[in-house]
Amino acid sequence: MKRLSKSRYTAFCQCPKNLWLKVYKPEEATIDAGMEARFAQGNVVGDLAMGLFGDFKEVTSHQEDGSLDLQKMIEQTKQYMDEGVENICEASFSCEGGYCAVDILRKTPGGWAIYEVKSTSFPEFNGQEAKLEKYAPDIAYQKWVLEQCGIHVTGTYLVCLNSGYVRHGALDVKQLFVVNDMKELVENEYLKVPTRVGQAMKVINSDQEPDVELSECCMKPYKCAFWDYCKLKHHVPTPSVFDVYGGQGRGGFTFKKKLDCYHQGLVAFEDLRTKDIGPIQNMQIEAALTGKEFVNPEGIRKFLDRLSYPLYFLDFETMQDAVPRYDGAKVYAQITFQYSLHIKQNEIDPYVHREFLAPSDGSDPRRPLAEQLCRDIPMDACTLAYNKMFERGRIRELAALYPDLAPHLLKIADHIIDLIDPFRAGDYYVPAMGGSFSIKSVLPALFPDDPELDYHNLDERCQNGGDAMTIFPRLQQMEQSLPKQGVQNQDGLLVMADSLMPLREQIRIREEIAASREALLRYCKLDTWAMVKVWQKLKEVAE
Repeated sequence: MKRLSKSRYTAFCQCPKNLWLKVYKPEEATIDAGMEARFAQGNVVGDLAMGLFGDFKEVTSHQEDGSLDLQKMIEQTKQYMDEGVENICEASFSCEGGYCAVDILRKTPGGWAIYEVKSTSFPEFNGQEAKLEKYAPDIAYQKWVLEQCGIHVTGTYLVCLNSGYVRHGALDVKQLFVVNDMKELVENEYLKVPTRVGQAMKVINSDQEPDVELSECCMKPYKCAFWDYCKLKHHVPTPSVFDVYGGQGRGGFTFKKKLDCYHQGLVAFEDLRTKDIGPIQNMQIEAALTGKEFVNPEGIRKFLDRLSYPLYFLDFETMQDAVPRYDGAKVYAQITFQYSLHIKQNEIDPYVHREFLAPSDGSDPRRPLAEQLCRDIPMDACTLAYNKMFERGRIRELAALYPDLAPHLLKIADHIIDLIDPFRAGDYYVPAMGGSFSIKSVLPALFPDDPELDYHNLDERCQNGGDAMTIFPRLQQMEQSLPKQGVQNQDGLLVMADSLMPLREQIRIREEIAASREALLRYCKLDTWAMVKVWQKLKEVAE
């Protein structure tokens, strides 16, 4: 009989088919680089949280094949509890086919308290009250397993990152985390657990794939990793209602609205052709069905009239740490470490390229980047960015950090014009955009046969923003792993006499760092050159 873990239980709570696919067809899941990065961040947060209440014992144990040794972990947990250890991390329990590992099990008068650690920040959702209820099923299941094992649970808590914490000096773990009492929410969920456990056990011990209709559960509380698989199983065509541009704000064509169309049989673009779902959406559908391009020269000219020479095409790359590593940074702060800048002084002169890529030595990249940005872009320059709120936000953050640079930085931010505007307004649309106005969709749609503008032709180390976001922190780790003090050998490499790292490994790491940095530079440079080409195309079609 297969075990029901807490992750499998929460998968069942979202959708029985989600659970079944996790067990029987895990290869069908779509796991992107961003999701893998979030998993890695979660591990870092979990390790730090272990010390939240002082000394602790961890029971994690692995078998020879690398898998968890659950039986040993369960036995070790019991031993620590009998010894009166106050804080037990990954405390493991099993009953009736159910298994769970409690992130932090804390001894209290009369029993034990459960602390579930999540790498989310609190409060969530742009300062609104956190929607903690989505974490209640997980904790309620843990409480049920422990009480089935005869453990008296005296409290249930959720440990999150403190979104208000700003690092100054050494990391303050006490300030980094927020502890939320989940008693009421868990009590509401607890009564559902026995029934759900029975149902979930039937699902994971059946070789029959559940037949579940597409619903809001596909995106709530999280986007299901099997979304693409389930669309195929339900014979959803490509393109479909789910590929229609969603838009922005409350009036957008939301996932719920798309589901409503789907359940009415309005699935293919042909079905949606006579339904008024929004001007941009209708334009996308008509373009896909007819191959027609939509061009509004007057609207494009109005946009171009806002621009003046010299033009500065700007793009940033950032990394995002759950745990702030630099002074003045909050949790999940966007740390800008790179930019590319193409400059066009006038109609005649050639383009000039400027760029910045921070050293990968672990130092804070923000001040050097801000200083060079001020040297490269005049205060009143006409600067273009693609989806400007990102670049503008990062510049304003830098201005808040460095008051002496703030007047210059804020002037740059105030003069940024968004190159996405004519596309988002519907002034220029071609079928190949596929309902997306991102630069990664617009560029190949406008220049389908130009290999120099194809991101797939870049070094596979860095072909998109997700790659850039993860590669730079990895370079920092690699560089920090190298010996820092010693003497130079005949090849000019710095080697510690007692270093355990072989010379060949040092060479390999340094070569990888150099190649990865070059990949980052080429990727970011293409981003701003892509903006140049898009601007040129807008000028062409506006004539």
